[in-house]
Order: sequence, then structure tokens, then C-alpha cells
Amino acid sequence: MKNNPQDTSWNAASEWYSTYLETTPDSYQKQVILPNLLRILESKKGMRILDVACGQGFFTREFAKSGATVMGADLAKDLIAQAKKLSTNIPYHVAPANKLEFAKNESFDAATMVLAIQNIEDMQAAFAEVSRVLRPQGRLILVLMHPAFRIPERSSWGFDEAAKVQYRRVDGYLSQASSTLLIHPGKSNSPTTISYHRSLQDFSKALHKSGFAITRLEEWISHKQSGKGPRQSAENLARKEIPMFLMLEASKR
Repeated sequence: MKNNPQDTSWNAASEWYSTYLETTPDSYQKQVILPNLLRILESKKGMRILDVACGQGFFTREFAKSGATVMGADLAKDLIAQAKKLSTNIPYHVAPANKLEFAKNESFDAATMVLAIQNIEDMQAAFAEVSRVLRPQGRLILVLMHPAFRIPERSSWGFDEAAKVQYRRVDGYLSQASSTLLIHPGKSNSPTTISYHRSLQDFSKALHKSGFAITRLEEWISHKQSGKGPRQSAENLARKEIPMFLMLEASKR
């Protein structure tokens, strides 16, 4: 992502994305990510939390329900406008992850980046900036599509007819790459976004360089279930065996 808020493609999708999150009860955000994230974060009254790349504030508002002091920031000004409409009591800022100028040094206990790091070009600068605003031992919690199994343009589902097994095909992993993706596939006029693939060691090295130590790693599976059909059992088993999301918790050293 660029530093200019006008440059982000998520501005064009702000209304659709906001409506989707607020009106879709079976979304991955609500059914998988939110309950796990609340368990990991353990937000409570007196805690200071920064939601980086917060979008329209879906998770930010949930963190605030615990009584924590919460702020949100996102590069997309239209998403921030949606966030302010949905929660007037939470401060939101238009700011890229690598330039959180509104935040003082060591002013937060925890920071979250949910389904965002893959859209941020300068990952190292983003981690360094989050490190700046976190207190010592403060935590950064990252949630992303699993980089070992969900690699844009280099991974896909396959089915072995003889063994009746659904598997995940991976054609490339260690090399960093960028891909232009539709924000909502199926629509002819969909805006696009750029997704940046990095390996697990890329994340580990970047976090270490920014003063973090990885303290917890979890892999979260899809909650979806296939309808009746010849591949139903294989598809459901594959969802349980091959995680969709990766959670990394890193503490500031």
C-alpha cells in the first residue's frame, strides 16, 4: 500500500465491505476469527488497544465492548468514514500502518492487524511502527490467510479420484510474490487489490528485526461444511486438516 490514502483500492469497496461484515452472520470474520481473536487478546477495562488497518471497525468495536481504550487506523478514508458512522465513541484515524503519526511512543498495550498484512507492501516498516507505539512486552497479534497453503496464483484445491482425497496443491512458497486480486470475485466491475505473499521465515525475520519475539502461533480452520454430494466427506475432512488462517502473537522485547 502507498502512503497516500487516495491510493488504496479499498476506498472503492468500502460500502460493499462494510455491508458484508455487518449483515453476513456466517462470515469467517464472525464465526472463526472473532471468537479466537477475543480469546487471544483478552481485552479488558484499562487495556489500550490499537487496531491497525481496522477497515470499518468491525473488530475495533468488539474490542471496545470489554471496556478497553481502543483506537483504529486505516489507509482507506472511506472505510474510516464507515467506521465513524458505526461507532462515534471510538477514535479513528486515516493513516497507513507504517506511519501512525497520531500515536505516541509506547502508548498501547496491544495492537492487532487482522487480514491486512498481506495487503501492506512495506511489511518491515509497518512492524517497526507498531513496535514504536507498543509498550515493552506489548503484543502484536497478526491474523492472515495461511501463507503455507493460501498462496495467490500458486496454490489450489485438487481431488484424487482414486484415493477419494481432496488435497491442497502448492506450486511455490519460499519466493516472495505479489498478485492482483479481485476484492469481490464474481462481479464484473470489482475493484482490485494487491496481495503480497511471504513465507513464515519472512514474517519471523521481519518481526525479529523490529524488536518482537513470536510468543504464540495458531492455525485456524474453516467452519464451512459442504452440501451433500460424492465429495462431501473429503471436502469436510480437508477443511479440518488444512488450516485457512494463521495467527501470530509477537511480544515487544
